[in-house]
Amino acid sequence: MNKTKHFIELDETYCAHNYHPLPVVIEKAEGVWVYDVEGKKYLDCLSAYSAVNQGHRHPKIVKALKDQADRVTLTSRAFHNDRMGEWLKLLCETTGYEKALPMNSGAEAVETAIKTARKWGKYVKKVKEGKQEIIVCEQNFHGRTTTIIGFSSDFQTRDGFEPFTPGFIKIPYNDISALEKAITPDTVGFLVEPIQGEAGVVVPDDGYIKKAYDICKKNNVLFIADEVQTGFCRTGKWFACDWEGVKPDIMILGKALGGGMYPVSAIVCNNDIMSVYKPGDHGSTFGGNPLAAAVSIAAIEVLRDENLVGRAETLGKRFREGLRNLKNEKIELVRGKGLLIGVVIKKEFGVARDYCMKLMENGILAKDTHEQVIRFAPALVIKEEEVDWAIEKIGKSLS
Repeated sequence: MNKTKHFIELDETYCAHNYHPLPVVIEKAEGVWVYDVEGKKYLDCLSAYSAVNQGHRHPKIVKALKDQADRVTLTSRAFHNDRMGEWLKLLCETTGYEKALPMNSGAEAVETAIKTARKWGKYVKKVKEGKQEIIVCEQNFHGRTTTIIGFSSDFQTRDGFEPFTPGFIKIPYNDISALEKAITPDTVGFLVEPIQGEAGVVVPDDGYIKKAYDICKKNNVLFIADEVQTGFCRTGKWFACDWEGVKPDIMILGKALGGGMYPVSAIVCNNDIMSVYKPGDHGSTFGGNPLAAAVSIAAIEVLRDENLVGRAETLGKRFREGLRNLKNEKIELVRGKGLLIGVVIKKEFGVARDYCMKLMENGILAKDTHEQVIRFAPALVIKEEEVDWAIEKIGKSLS
């Protein structure tokens, strides 16, 4: 038995079958490249769903992790530690907000935003308790907790997990009139992805985010942006909402906030919203732990000091133009911003997973989503020649 088959059989024997990964077993990584247990090298064009914007095992982030591990890793929030405040100061300065609430996973941060909006709705907007409504978009992906899947459009995500949490109103994405019609006096928030990642890198019309924000302001509704996947330079701006000059009332952050080294998430907002919290309202044993704080400081500094936002914009254009220039009959559409790119495969030419398998054979790891879309999101440290190499291999894989 080869190594690949051995490790896959272990996973399938002992792990819940809640994923359907490509049949590759990665054992080491550096920058934009990963290596499997057979020694084959691949260009990682998924970046752990944008958690590895800084590249695999960035030396500065690795050093921060190791140095902090030699000091203290966890205190819980029962005590203060000497790293959390320093980290949250940098996070607030980077995002332009007054307060942050640290958690661990992106889904936890989304749950935190939901709780924040509901509490703000009761105590600030004065909506009757239990009547607070949050508007969400169809085809959204905000995580997989019981509350979040309750407002998902994906049948499989929901199947068998009822009953669901009430209080969510679903409207079509990229539809301003639907948002206007859905708002009532009980509406406390509008939760939206500035680009829908899991739905297939769906980019809304120019002006949609700004118009939605303005409607929320007019109606005293919190505009809540889920920037877990789009944040931290992925789209060629620090945050995808920056493309339209929008500063959300609450911004949800995760993935690249931990530099691919440690699960770190947070929400950020100003005092007028965050002040609804008092001790005991919400928390997490690991949220704001010193190891996470040290890693996240380094992760933010790498993004800033290496101008990865500029690289994402420039190399994203190069990547998208290269894909369009393939002029391949199987490609229906290339869409995206920065280095978050979706390639839509025409239905008559099969499903995207088949092409992901061919890409894997040719040394590129990418992932299908919504059957017809291949998502390409390499680390932002990718070089021009690596983008060009990828385009060549993608062309070969689609031919």
